[in-house]
Amino acid sequence: MVFLKVEPTKSVLRFEKKEKLSLHFVGPFEILERIGSVAYCLVLPSSFSAVHDVFHVSMFRKYVADPTHILDFEPLQINENLSYDEQPVEILAREIKLLRNIGIALYKVLW
Repeated sequence: MVFLKVEPTKSVLRFEKKEKLSLHFVGPFEILERIGSVAYCLVLPSSFSAVHDVFHVSMFRKYVADPTHILDFEPLQINENLSYDEQPVEILAREIKLLRNIGIALYKVLW
């Protein structure tokens, strides 16, 4: 498994609009086969259909497996209007800021 280096340029499809905040690596992707001495074919998702699937090794970063990368989630109950109800778990902090002599309450909530 490898991450693929992304370099946004004007002639290539951009992943983000701001270059400073854009992604530098995407993935991880599985290596399908080795082509030549320095090129590999990757298994890309269908959303990457406009991208060629053979890349030079300089475009890769090794993916180190970590059990914390696996996310457990509870299935969401989606309503008919494609929305769902979120319930807060705990209010972590409360602060009142003054903005032009008006008190505004700010809450930090664990969802």
